[in-house]
Amino acid sequence: MKFGKLTDISQVDFSLPPINEATLQRLGGKPAENSFQAFIGLPRWASKDWIGQLFPPKTKQADFLYHYSLSFNTIELNTTHYRIPTPDQVSKWAEQASDDFVFCPKVPQVISHYRKLINCDEEIYQFTESIRHFGKKMGCSFVQLHESFGLAQLDNLKDFVKNWPADLPISFEFRHADWFEAQQVLPELIETLTSHRMGMVITDVSGRRDVLHTDLSNKTAMIRLVGNELHPSDYARAELWLDRLEVWVKNGLETLYLFPHQPEDPQAADFGKFIIEGLNRKFDLNLNIPGIPKKPGNQMSLF
Repeated sequence: MKFGKLTDISQVDFSLPPINEATLQRLGGKPAENSFQAFIGLPRWASKDWIGQLFPPKTKQADFLYHYSLSFNTIELNTTHYRIPTPDQVSKWAEQASDDFVFCPKVPQVISHYRKLINCDEEIYQFTESIRHFGKKMGCSFVQLHESFGLAQLDNLKDFVKNWPADLPISFEFRHADWFEAQQVLPELIETLTSHRMGMVITDVSGRRDVLHTDLSNKTAMIRLVGNELHPSDYARAELWLDRLEVWVKNGLETLYLFPHQPEDPQAADFGKFIIEGLNRKFDLNLNIPGIPKKPGNQMSLF
């Protein structure tokens, strides 16, 4: 991930913005009636570097998604950013993944970047009709807006959210500093998304602390946590997020999608494992611990 990448992080303040009371009010101020759900996943599933770490030896590439889905229960599906998948392709992905797995497809760049959310009705229709074939394995799609998409395009956003199918969850990642003031999202933007029950992506990356925020517009949190080669600060940042999530869950957070990023795939798997263990511990969850499932009588682990 090149956005916000730094070669020297020694002077970065990795603290999170203070707790926002308005966010707690939007959450409801008390634990949700439904159990808190957490979905943790990486930016891709097809990596030969995970053979022997997440995948058994000699795993064929055609089986990568299945074995990946035994370790992580979601995916930041970046491939849909570059092309709209066919319904058949989506159905095949859904069939290959384990039963409790969900997909978080990224909205195609022809919509988010080239058309800037307008004049793209046909592309939106094609994309949404395709991802419906995930069925019960559909998580939350998200729009990664271009860095040039600022306040001048607010009307574009308002038109888009009115036309997006209400039954398909979606969140938005804003990369232009104009949307933020003192590490808080501008109220008009929050109001626009809250009124349509849509979410905001939180991106925590070293070189763009100006767009880091901890505002929520609905009861779903989507966090992209970008690490630095498993530097000690990565683990400290993960702990900060676990503490913040604890506050949010106590006040009504229902769903978490968290995507750990690292420069190398084996590092990303290790970082994801650390986060999953923390979530299991703090929230008494039973998320799978990433790694090759043990066979009966086999006491060895590759982690």
